[in-house]
Amino acid sequence: MTIKTMFDAVLDFLANGLSGATGWQILVYTLVVTHITIASVTIFLHRCQAHRALDLHAIPSHFFRFWLWLTTGMVTKEWAAIHRKHHAKCETEDDPHSPVTRGIKKVLLEGAELYRAESKNRETIEKYGHGTPDDWLEHHLYSKYSWQGVGLMLIIDVLLFGALGLTVWAVQMLWIPISAAGIINGIGHFWGYRNYDCTDASTNIFPIGIIIGGEELHNNHHTFGTSAKLSSKWYEFDIGWFYIRVMESLGLAKVKKVAPAPKFDRKKTVADVETLQSVIANRYDVMAKYAKSVRRAWRDEFESLAGKAKLESKFLKTSKKLLQREPAKLEAPQRQQLSELFAHSKALKTMHEMRVELGAIWERSHSSREQLLQQLQDWCVRAEASGVKALQEFSLRLRSYA
Repeated sequence: MTIKTMFDAVLDFLANGLSGATGWQILVYTLVVTHITIASVTIFLHRCQAHRALDLHAIPSHFFRFWLWLTTGMVTKEWAAIHRKHHAKCETEDDPHSPVTRGIKKVLLEGAELYRAESKNRETIEKYGHGTPDDWLEHHLYSKYSWQGVGLMLIIDVLLFGALGLTVWAVQMLWIPISAAGIINGIGHFWGYRNYDCTDASTNIFPIGIIIGGEELHNNHHTFGTSAKLSSKWYEFDIGWFYIRVMESLGLAKVKKVAPAPKFDRKKTVADVETLQSVIANRYDVMAKYAKSVRRAWRDEFESLAGKAKLESKFLKTSKKLLQREPAKLEAPQRQQLSELFAHSKALKTMHEMRVELGAIWERSHSSREQLLQQLQDWCVRAEASGVKALQEFSLRLRSYA
C-alpha cells in the first residue's frame, strides 16, 4: 500500500467513518442515543433509584447503568443523593441547585458545575445516597472509572462517523448538563405553569413530556415525589411513564406507587370518614380545584369591581394573581392589598377565608379523626350557606370525595 493510498484511506475514514452514514442518518443516530440517555436518567436514576417509585428487572437496570456510564459518567449514588437533598432542602440555601437562592442564570448556565461541586460533599453522599447499587460492577467499574466510559463513547463515535463523530460525542456530553442540570433544575423552578400549589416554586415547563423524558412535568413531580407517573392532567403526556408501562407489561418493571387519583360518590349528602380520608390524601387535587373556584368567583365579581372608580386595572390584575397564591406565602404588603380588595367584595373575602380554613384541616395533626370530620362537615355547611355560587358548587364536589 502506497503512502497516497494510505492517505486517501485516512481522509475517507475522517469523512465517513466506518459506517459511511449520511448527514441525516447521523442526525437520527444522535437524537436516538441522546433520547436513550434521557430515558435512562428519568427511569433509572430519578424514578427508580432516587424515589423508589418502581423496581426494575436486572436486564434494564444493568443496561441503564452501563449506558449512563458510557454517555454521562455520572455515579448512581451521587446522582440519587444530590437529588434527594434537593427535595429535602428545596428552595433553601442548602438546596444544591435552586434558582430561588442561587439565581436562574447560575443554575441554567452552570448547573453541571453545581452538580459536580455537590458530588464532592461526602456528607451529602453518605446521608442521602443509601439504597443505591453497591455491587462489584459499581465499585470496580462505574464508580472507579467514571470518565473512561465517556472516553469509550468518544472512540465509538469517531470510529462510526469519523471527524463528525467528535460533534456527535460533544452533543451527547452536553445533553444532560443542558437538559437536566440546566433546564429542569433551572426553568423547572422559575417559569411555566403549575397544576398544584405545593410548598416550593416548581413548575411544569411543557405539558408534552418527550424531549426531557417527561421531566418537563416538574411541578407534578414535586407535588407527588414518589409517583412513577409524572403526568396528571388529561392533556399531559409523560413518555417516561409510557416506557415504564411497556417494561411492566414485559415483566421488566414493577410500579410501586403513583399519585392518588380521587374518586367520587355523587350520592353523598354529608361528608363522612371516607370523605375526610380522601380529602386529606388528595389535598393537592382539592386545592387545585379550589383555585379554579376562586377564578370562577373572580369572574362573577369582576364586572362589579371594575365599575368602581377607586380600583385601578393594575390593582385588579395583581389582586387576581394574589388570590391564586397560597395564603401562608403572602407577605405583609400583599395581604394588605387583598384586604383593600375584600373591602369591595364580600364574596372574594369569603373564598379567601374559607380556603385558609380548609387548608388547616389536614395541618391539624393534634386533632382526632372525629374532630377533623366535624370541622370538615361544618366547613361544608357554611360554604353551602355562604351565598357564593362558586363556593357552594365546590362544597358539593368536596363532600362527594370517596
